[in-house]
Amino acid sequence: MKIICIGRNYVEHIKELNNVIPTSPVFFLKPDTALLIRNRPFYYPSFSNAIHYEVELVLKICKVGKNIQKQFASRYFDEIGIGLDMTARDLQDEAKSKGLPWAVAKGFDQSAPVSKFLMMYDFDEIISSISNFMTIRTGDYIFTGTPAGVGPVKIGDKLEAYLEGDKLLSCLIK
Repeated sequence: MKIICIGRNYVEHIKELNNVIPTSPVFFLKPDTALLIRNRPFYYPSFSNAIHYEVELVLKICKVGKNIQKQFASRYFDEIGIGLDMTARDLQDEAKSKGLPWAVAKGFDQSAPVSKFLMMYDFDEIISSISNFMTIRTGDYIFTGTPAGVGPVKIGDKLEAYLEGDKLLSCLIK
């Protein structure tokens, strides 16, 4: 199982972080140890002073695929949920300033809280693009990108995320 995250997928979020708009989907990975399920609390890690949340729609892959054509991509997922892409913004900014990868800022343990999943419609372009570079497998998660409105969290905060009026995710910051 892997967690694939799409970066820079929403123009307003790109603007709020002063990033460049990419010409094709950008993605990065989180390890399976980043997954945090069943509304368990998120424990603020000691290695960062600037944890930020990013709310995203998450696709759950339902079958194996490689080099998937866009028109068939919707066949490769059958559920959608909500996730938080927790980011150690201080570590990310330091790595970016040095031109280094920023996996430690995104892939630390429990940095991917995920809700229960619901049935939904497709995200063909994302699935097709990812499958050109790596095989997707049953049980993989795809975080589809961050819209505008990210921000810092602190101990004692409670993050809640809704989809069409249904609360799917509740995450206490400890």
